[in-house]
Amino acid sequence: MSDSNRYDGRPLHRFLELYVLEAIGELSQSDRKNLEKMGPKLKQIYGGGESWQESIAAAVGLSDDAPSEILAMWQNNLDTARAAGVTLTPQQFAEMFVDDNFSS
Repeated sequence: MSDSNRYDGRPLHRFLELYVLEAIGELSQSDRKNLEKMGPKLKQIYGGGESWQESIAAAVGLSDDAPSEILAMWQNNLDTARAAGVTLTPQQFAEMFVDDNFSS
């Protein structure tokens, strides 16, 4: 996390970032295990299917194609960053994606 106050009043933002990290193949095993344990609670709160990913997608109305679209965006942004001589970490991309698409 780049800012300890980043999630104040926006708890769903962290779950969205984890969703993005999963979509781009960068979710840690530890986070994955924790999210799988939280799956039933997330479904109770947000609806969706049986997986934590389906619950987070349901919470914000993401389509079934969202993971592949996010992956394509990641690859494009990564190429752009490399061409500019900039390092783009998976967490930075996840935060940027969430900020650009879900901040009010």
